[in-house]
Amino acid sequence: MNVGVAHSEVNPNTQVMNSRGIWLAYLLLVTVLHVFLLSIPVLTVPLVWTLTNVIHNLVMYLFLHTVKGTPFETPDQGKARLLTHWEQMDNGIQFTSSRKFLTISPIVL
Repeated sequence: MNVGVAHSEVNPNTQVMNSRGIWLAYLLLVTVLHVFLLSIPVLTVPLVWTLTNVIHNLVMYLFLHTVKGTPFETPDQGKARLLTHWEQMDNGIQFTSSRKFLTISPIVL
């Protein structure tokens, strides 16, 4: 038994995009944002698409590339506190399905 280490051997920050249903929840949140903006009567449809895209990209930039560390205790002896969420995701392995999804979704939007 390891005393003073996290309860799991996996950083929960790296596993969130691989969990079941997260892609659907992501798409639903973007859809809810878009519908909310459409419900504002003074906004035109092209402006709503632009606002949806800009808000989505700003939030994802802040979440994935600006905020460093993890809110969880991790067994990596503090290495995760120096990395952004994008750098932690999939343990730094490039071209995984989660990274491809997060790269393609703003392009499609």
